[in-house]
Parts: sequence; C-alpha cells; structure tokens
Amino acid sequence: KKKKKNQKINLFINICVHIGAHVPWNACGSQKKRVGIYVNGNNKLGMGHIYRSLEIADEFYTKPDIFFDKNQTDISVFGKTSHKLIPINGLNELLEYLKDKDYDIFISDILSTSLDYMNDLKNRIPNAKLVNFEDDGEGIYQADLVFNALYQKHDIPHVKSGEKYYIASKLFMLYQPIEIREQVTNVFISFGGADPENYTDRLLSIITKNSAKYGKRHFYVIVGRAKLNVGKLLEYNHFPNIEVLYDIRNMPEIMSKCDIGLTSRGRTGYELAVLGIPSIAMAQNKREEKHGFVCHENGFNYLGLNPSDLIIEANLDLYLHLTKEEREKLQEILLSKDLRNGRQRVMNLINSL
Repeated sequence: KKKKKNQKINLFINICVHIGAHVPWNACGSQKKRVGIYVNGNNKLGMGHIYRSLEIADEFYTKPDIFFDKNQTDISVFGKTSHKLIPINGLNELLEYLKDKDYDIFISDILSTSLDYMNDLKNRIPNAKLVNFEDDGEGIYQADLVFNALYQKHDIPHVKSGEKYYIASKLFMLYQPIEIREQVTNVFISFGGADPENYTDRLLSIITKNSAKYGKRHFYVIVGRAKLNVGKLLEYNHFPNIEVLYDIRNMPEIMSKCDIGLTSRGRTGYELAVLGIPSIAMAQNKREEKHGFVCHENGFNYLGLNPSDLIIEANLDLYLHLTKEEREKLQEILLSKDLRNGRQRVMNLINSL
C-alpha cells in the first residue's frame, strides 16, 4: 500500500511539473519549511533576480518572507504578487530583523556576496541552511548551496553551475517550441526588465529609419518594469508594424508568435531557447559577458558587449533572410539543452539540505 501511495504521489508531482503547476513541499513528503529570501533588482542589477525569487517562493508550502533593500529596489518591480514583501533600510536593518527569526532556509539573490555578509547570516540565523543564486563572490565558500545557472561549471561541489539549474517560468511549460515557417515574418525584441544599454531604443531607431527594408515584418518589442524611458518607447506604437508592449503577463504567448528573437544574455535568452526560437544576443555589461549559455555553440548568434548599430543591423538582416532549413538547424541545437527540468533539480537539492 505504501509503495502504491508513493507511486501516486510521484505521478501527481510529474504531472504538475509537466503542466507547470505548483507542487507544495508537503506533496513531496517534506516538512513545512520556514524560509526567508533577500533579493534586489533595478536598472543596473537587472530584473532576473526578482523574477527568479518569485518563482522560487511559489515552490514552498508556506509563503516565505521576501526582504529587499528599499534603497536599491522599488517595490513596484515585484508587480502584483501575494507574497509577503518586507522593505529594509540597508544590510544592518536586515541583520537586526533576522535576529528574531528562526529560518530553516535563507536564500540570497543579490549578485556577489562577501564573506562578512555570509558570516553575519550564520551568526543571526545559525540553524538556517544558506542558499545563494547567481553568486560569484567569496561568500559562496560559506554557503550550503549555490546555483549559478548563468555561469559555467565550478570546481566547488556545492556550487551547481550551468543551464541544468535554470528555473524556467511555469508559464513556459504550457507552450511547445515554435514551428519553423518558410519565411521570417514576426520578430521578438526584449532586453530584460531594465535594458541599461538601451538596445531596445537602438533597434527601434534602426527599424523605423528604413521602412522599405523592415516595413513588411512585424516587430513585437517587450519593455520591462525597470526600463527608464518607457513613455518614449511606447510612442513607436504609431508605426503599423511595431508593437511596443510594457510589462506583459504572458511572455511565451508573444514569443510563440515569432520566428526569430533579439535579446540580451540573461533570463530572456533561456526563455527563447526553451521555445526553440533562433536568436541574436548581446551582453548588457561586463558581468553578462561571463554568462556562458547564450553563445554560438548553443545555437545563438552572440555579438558581444555593445556592438555598433552597423553590426546589429547587419545581423538582423542576416537572420531575417535565413532559410527554413538554417533556422531548423539552430532550433535543433537550442532544444537539445534540457532547460525544462531545472526547477525540479533546484528544488530537490534545496529539499535535501
């Protein structure tokens, strides 16, 4: 009877993972966990940290406490969420808050952590397992578990690197890879929630200056919550072949309409790969240059950091005229990467602490 019960539980979990449904920790036979998360996101840091933390928060049986530094992160970047958001005024206030907490797990998604920060956490919440995301600082040596999906492999056993640990949005699990069509008709453009290099602006300028070349293509341009000049970009909607969309709720719905994509080297690149969309990518900063997945070897056309408008336009023209067979080969490479099961891998490892 116990064996049959476990089989039913596993079947339930597999179905939920397949359709992107929420699987609470207790469904996996785990005890209720007390969880805290510290995360920041803005135009400089990017928005991937915020999105990932909200995805992780959904996976726990109870709602975690989500802390953010109000000097670095505006509460509006979290969008509409039912999670408990706690603004703090600097690291000292966070540590002061934590002394009265008894977390089982504390997650940091704040880019590079220091040894001092990690030691302070250990002193304040000594019973908590410390889990870090996208961390290449010295603090990784004091963490119990680190996930660096955007970076290449690391020699430290508790640092899990590479695309195997990418957490795809559950919404993407409901969509199949795109069908490669004879001609490129629709183009997807998005450079994350912030786009500090203003690639969006530059591409819109390129497209609108040459209507004879680009007028017959339709461009879906997605602008995120941390972009600074949204009002100006929305004005491009008066062009009949351009749709500038702000803070959309269903990204894969828009992506699935498109034949090619242009993006940066963060979360959106992974999402395009999940749907098998041949894409051009550019780094937003020196840190993104370290992100290894979005590269030629994995099916992307990577142009480096801050390429000239001339190079961007030339590569856009190249992709607009790729044959169906050429795009099918790129899609085959993109889909050969196992990006749909990262969420389960990450949660299983956290659960095992």
